[in-house]
Amino acid sequence: MIEARQEYLDFARYDAGIMLPEQLAKDVFEQVLFVDARDAGQCEKETIPGAVNIEWRRILARCDEFPTDRKVVLFCNTGARSSGAVFALRVAGMDNVAELQTGICGWLENAPYKPR
Repeated sequence: MIEARQEYLDFARYDAGIMLPEQLAKDVFEQVLFVDARDAGQCEKETIPGAVNIEWRRILARCDEFPTDRKVVLFCNTGARSSGAVFALRVAGMDNVAELQTGICGWLENAPYKPR
């Protein structure tokens, strides 16, 4: 298992698996599936419209629910938990997943497109 993780780290681009809130213009927003990796209670209070809720601990168990024909963007509050989930998915071979850096907090503050 450690070898697979190291192999990923050896060849991953610096920006692999990262999306910035500033990149989420309307056309990009409409092309991705957002996954709220926080717990259900946090998701109920506020989430990115259209996001599905899969807690970060369950991401690998439910990754077969992710589309393979478009980008899947995971987020949490600040990006800490979702980055770990994205890392696990990318090591597992899913290259269409990305983590929203700065999470929903960054999205609320910096995204150019925020449907309500």
